[in-house]
Amino acid sequence: MAPGPGLRRKSGPPAWAPVLVPGVLRGAWRGKRRLLFEPQYTPLVAACLCLAEAGLCPWVIQRVPYTEIDWKAYMDEVEGVVNGTLDYTQLKGDTGPLVYPAGFVYIFLGLYYMTDHGTNIRLAQYLFAGLYLTTLFLVFRIYSRTNKVPPYVFFFMCCASYRIHSIFVLRLFNDPVAMAILFLAVNLFLEDHWSWGCFCFSLAVSVKMNILLFAPGLLYLLLWRFGLLRAIPKLAICAVLQVVLGLPFLVVNPAGYLTRSFDLGRQFLFKWTVNWRFLPEEVFQHRAFHLALLVAHLAALGLFALNRWHRSDESILSLLKDPSERKAPPQPLSTNQVVFALFTSNFIGVCFSRSLHYQFYVWYFHTLPYLLWCTPPKTLPQLLRVLILGLIELSWNTYPSTVYSSAALHVCHGIILLQLWYGTASSPESQKEKQPLKKAE
Repeated sequence: MAPGPGLRRKSGPPAWAPVLVPGVLRGAWRGKRRLLFEPQYTPLVAACLCLAEAGLCPWVIQRVPYTEIDWKAYMDEVEGVVNGTLDYTQLKGDTGPLVYPAGFVYIFLGLYYMTDHGTNIRLAQYLFAGLYLTTLFLVFRIYSRTNKVPPYVFFFMCCASYRIHSIFVLRLFNDPVAMAILFLAVNLFLEDHWSWGCFCFSLAVSVKMNILLFAPGLLYLLLWRFGLLRAIPKLAICAVLQVVLGLPFLVVNPAGYLTRSFDLGRQFLFKWTVNWRFLPEEVFQHRAFHLALLVAHLAALGLFALNRWHRSDESILSLLKDPSERKAPPQPLSTNQVVFALFTSNFIGVCFSRSLHYQFYVWYFHTLPYLLWCTPPKTLPQLLRVLILGLIELSWNTYPSTVYSSAALHVCHGIILLQLWYGTASSPESQKEKQPLKKAE
């Protein structure tokens, strides 16, 4: 009814405003919450984070002083090859002898020429910034396939890690190079390109030997996927590439090359250890301690292979048969089965490592979100998972390491290992996903 004479309509918001405005706010909040908490939004969040990192890395390079640790030694080592020295025992730098396989030599030889014999440090930093962004792209591609990790976690994996940015663009270590190639191999496995994946895996091993920590998981996957006879050609790709890359050095001094580049008994300095600071130095250097860690490592791998990776009613020895000859034809490998086997294999190796140095953080940093969030929500509260990420980051940023920082690191590793064990105990459900990998051709 229209207002009568002398009456005026009250000014102010319309009557429906108290209903609509909170509704809009609630809708906006729900949309934001979905963006942060639902894994299907990983590609969108990943694109935003990669753009942010593309701006952050140049800022770090320009504003934070470069720290010389191993770059000059790398350049001295490959310069020896340039000068004609192919005896591995004669190749060395400021920090000691060359202890990496031949793939390292070729890649850093390329960097040697691109950076004016290693003198253009700023250009090298920008090249490593590009490597960092490439690594992020490969990692996000894996996470978008797994559909396990809520997108808000990736903020901790990117912009919040000082140590990782330092390893890539302020220290120029070879560890990030090896890990970038490894993540390329994982992407190829997920696309069912196993031969090319094995090629890239072996290439990553040729840059640094720590990639072998993924090897038990890869061996299991190859046997599950192909059986023993059909897995042999894939394993041969890995072996032949190592021979081809190392051939110039093997011809000159085969024993020298093998003992230097694949030295499994190499001693580490106690002053650089991140994970065993709470031990007396004599225990840290004792061979019995190293043997105990090796036994624990193999035992943990065996338990996970038998009870967590292997989800068939048949014995694990059935993996030696061709898949078509097994009693129950195996289901196609899913993305999460591939990633779970590879990432847990590497993580177990890190847990029982004889020593972890600061640059070794990149060995497993990008796998931590998956390891923490691949289990059902009831296994660990969300807040505790985030807290573990923060404590691990804090432990790796404590320099020099202390009794408390290394003990906290082991506690966090232990919690992750236990939740991986108990969180995947019930059934293969935790490894299921909508899209399995393509069947064998």
